[in-house]
Amino acid sequence: MRYDFTDKIALVTGAGHGLGRAIALAFAELRAEVFALDLTDDLAETARAAGEHCHPKRLDVTDRDAVHALVAEVERSHGPVAILVNCAGGVRGQVGRPLEQITPADWHSIVDANLAGAFWCSQAVAPTMKAQGYGRIVNISSRAGLATSLTGIQAYASAKAGLIGLTRQLGHELGPFGITVNSIAPGFIRSNPTTERQWEAMGQDGQARLVESIALKRLGTPADIVHGVLFFASEFASWITGQVLSIDGGR
Repeated sequence: MRYDFTDKIALVTGAGHGLGRAIALAFAELRAEVFALDLTDDLAETARAAGEHCHPKRLDVTDRDAVHALVAEVERSHGPVAILVNCAGGVRGQVGRPLEQITPADWHSIVDANLAGAFWCSQAVAPTMKAQGYGRIVNISSRAGLATSLTGIQAYASAKAGLIGLTRQLGHELGPFGITVNSIAPGFIRSNPTTERQWEAMGQDGQARLVESIALKRLGTPADIVHGVLFFASEFASWITGQVLSIDGGR
């Protein structure tokens, strides 16, 4: 299979590092016009690595007005958005704690970044995608949304499960307009400072147990996730929507 994203406008949230950066770089390499979106200063490194086809923009995906304004700006300057990858989120610096210790701010910080942000971004691109009769939305969930969180963070597991539900609902709603909505649920990937801290916190015994629990007996890489995203965004997946693809090495 050969992917061709030449001149397609792609938005990738959470593109400052980790999986989001790897996804943005892949689309840029395949000649899409990629808007790499994040709040971190690491966007400069993403843009440098991606080259001329990457346009870094600071964006807080939890701010609905800012999301809609950015999408309108992109559409005015470059044309209709064809691809949206919702990868922003993470654990927001939190660690696992008993549920009675979780504050409203703790809860909303994670749920808003992982779930509400994906909703606002999807909402913002939907009108033009509908008008074009074409669109690809890919939501990066997690194995935590299908099972339990390795870190025990309740809001993260809940938000990622909610993102899978949103995928199915939007797939049904937007399908008549030629828009597909799918999700990828990655297993544990060492891809950013947060996952590196989680890996170190496991210790050698915990690391060995994790790898042993994987059917393929290895951790995944960002490239493993990228391949799934490119497939869902391509014409090869034009009759697939509302689906969740676990990329976790087999559990």
